[in-house]
Amino acid sequence: MQPRFNVGEKAVYPTHGVAEVMALETKIIESRPFQFYHLRVLGSGLKIIVPVAKAEENGMRPLADGEMIDELYDLLRDHEVPCDRQTWNRRYRGFMEKIRTGSLFEVGEVYRDLSLLKHTKNLSHGERQMLQTARNLVIRELSTVRNEPESAIAAELDSMLQA
Repeated sequence: MQPRFNVGEKAVYPTHGVAEVMALETKIIESRPFQFYHLRVLGSGLKIIVPVAKAEENGMRPLADGEMIDELYDLLRDHEVPCDRQTWNRRYRGFMEKIRTGSLFEVGEVYRDLSLLKHTKNLSHGERQMLQTARNLVIRELSTVRNEPESAIAAELDSMLQA
């Protein structure tokens, strides 16, 4: 399989966020060649090795484009969210599944829903951490795409989510 990302490009890896492709490596395993991406996650510096053949299946994707960002902003501005009557742990599992997809919209939805929910009830410790994770993932991607400071993006997004 041909690599979709080149060395130096940035991509999004689920649950970790924006990462830079540091290297492409070919390893011979059982006399067959396999290619791997070497990623470095922005912000944390975490290093991840991902098989090129499994990257897309694992949710690795290009950074958002302008149209996707516009759709995300529409999603964040939509405060007509159905009232959630689930227990916090069931809600937590559903939100965690969305974050694991790596989709900007799914992560944005978690960010929006938990931000709005915290205005009406106390979030559990796990939900507060998840809100912070989703918020950071969205902010870092938008900051990278728009080449703006994270603080400016954070202020803009937080203003959209005021109750």
